[in-house]
Amino acid sequence: MTSSSAARNQHLDELRALMASHSPPIHALLIPSEDAHQSEYVSERDKRRQFISGFTGSAGLALITTKEALLWTDGRYFLQATNQLSDRWRLMRMGEDPPVEVWIADNLSDEAVIGIDSWCISVDSAQRYEQAFLKKNQMLFQLSSDLVDEVWKDRPPNDATPVIVHPVEFAGCSVAQKMKQLREKLQHEKASGIIITALDEVAWLYNVRGNDVHYSPVVHSYAIVTLHGAFFYVDKRKVTTEVKNYMSESGIDIREYDMVQLDVSLLASGQLKGSAVNGSLHMEKDINVAEHSKIWIDSNSCCLALYSKLRPDQALMLQSPIALPKAVKNPMELTGLRKAHIRDGAAVVQYLAWLDNQMQENYGASGYFSEANGSQKKEHLEIKLTEVSVSDKLEAFRAEKEHFKGLSFPTISSVGPNAAIIHYSPEANTCAELDADKIYLCDSGAQYLDGTTDITRTVHFGKPSEHQKSCYTAVLKGHIALDAAVFPNGTTGESFFHC
Repeated sequence: MTSSSAARNQHLDELRALMASHSPPIHALLIPSEDAHQSEYVSERDKRRQFISGFTGSAGLALITTKEALLWTDGRYFLQATNQLSDRWRLMRMGEDPPVEVWIADNLSDEAVIGIDSWCISVDSAQRYEQAFLKKNQMLFQLSSDLVDEVWKDRPPNDATPVIVHPVEFAGCSVAQKMKQLREKLQHEKASGIIITALDEVAWLYNVRGNDVHYSPVVHSYAIVTLHGAFFYVDKRKVTTEVKNYMSESGIDIREYDMVQLDVSLLASGQLKGSAVNGSLHMEKDINVAEHSKIWIDSNSCCLALYSKLRPDQALMLQSPIALPKAVKNPMELTGLRKAHIRDGAAVVQYLAWLDNQMQENYGASGYFSEANGSQKKEHLEIKLTEVSVSDKLEAFRAEKEHFKGLSFPTISSVGPNAAIIHYSPEANTCAELDADKIYLCDSGAQYLDGTTDITRTVHFGKPSEHQKSCYTAVLKGHIALDAAVFPNGTTGESFFHC
C-alpha cells in the first residue's frame, strides 16, 4: 500500500467517526465533485471528492456509508477510476448501475439520514434525491459544515488573485447594455430579482475575469440583480482600485463573498438595498411591487443553501436568462473567436512541423509527409521526447501568440494505447515516450482574451498499418456522415444517442 492510499484510508475512517458522532448520526454522506457554484471544473481547495477517493477525473460522486465507499462516474472515466480507486472503494458505472439516489433508497434502512453540504448540491439534484428518499422516509440532511473539510488538514488556502476587468473591445457589449436586457426579462417574468451563481454567467454579465480555477478565466463570485440594484459578491482582497471604480461606475455594489446568504434572505423579505444607482433600469415608476414578488433562480446551478432562504412559492425556477445571450455571440465576439483560432491554429501547425522534424532527427521516422516504408530507429537518441515534454513545447508555441492567457484544459498528449483513453492525462514521471511506429493524438486548447480554442489532431510520423488506416478512415467517414445528417427539430444529443 502506498503512503497516499494509507492516508486516504485514514481519512475515510476519520470521516466515518465524524458521521457517527454527528447529531443526528449520519448514515451516509454524499460528496459531489461540484463546488458552491455547481462548476464542472473546480479549484484545488474544492476537490473534496478527489481528496477522499483518490479519483482525479472531473466528473463523479462519492457516497460514504457506515460500511461502504462508492464512486459514481461516467464512461469517460471507467478505466481511470478502476486504476485510481483502492480496494476499499466500489466503482459504480453511470448508465449501467443504479443512480445514487436509487441505490440509497434500495440499500439503506428506513429513516436513514443522508448528509450533504448544501452549498455543493443544486436545487434540481436535491429535489430529485428527496423524491427518491420518500420510498423509505429517508432524509436529506443539510450539514452546517462540510465534514470532508474537517479531515482535510492541509486543504489549500483561498488564493487572492485579482479580479480583471474584461475590456468591452473583446466583450462586444457593455455591462449597462447587458443589465438593461436582464432587467427587462425580470420585469417580463414579474420577478423582483435574480440570484446568479454560475461563475461563467457572473463573469459574462459583469465583464470580469479571474484566475480562481485552472484553465477557466473565472472568479469565485455571486451576483444578485434586482430591478433597481446590482451586487457583486467576491473576496474583497481580489478587488483592485480599477475594479472598484469600474463597478461603481456600472452601478454595482461590491460585497464580501460570504455575505451572499444573508443578502438572499434580505432579498426574499424585500429588504435588500444597494448604494449604487447608475446601473438601474429606467422603468415605469408605478411598478406594482406585489406583482413583482418572484425571485429568479436557475435550479440547475443554484445551490440548495441559497434556495433554502427563499419561500418555495417565491422561487421562479427557470433556465437562467443569461444562458442564451451568453451563448449567442455578438459580432465583436465572433471576430475575436476567428482571430483566436487563426493564431491558435498557427501555433499547432508550428508544433506539428517541429514535432515531425524531431521525430525524423531523433527517432528515424520517415516523416508525416513521406511515403517511405516504416521508420529507421536510431540506436542513440539525441533527445528523448515524451508525452509531457512535447506538450510543454506546444504550450510554448501558443504562449508566443498575441492575447494568450493560458491553456483551456490539460493537454491530452498521448502515444499508442494511451490515445484510446478518454481524457488521458500524462504525468511527467509515468508518461510514455514517443514512438515513430505508433499513433500520436494531441487534444489541446488555449484561452485568449478574444476567444477560447479546442483542437484535436491524430497523426502518425512513420508508416501506419492497414488496420490503423482503416480505423482512421472509418472515423472520418462517420464524422462526415454526422455533419451531413439532418435531425428533426427538437432532437437532443441524449435522445439521438439513445435511439
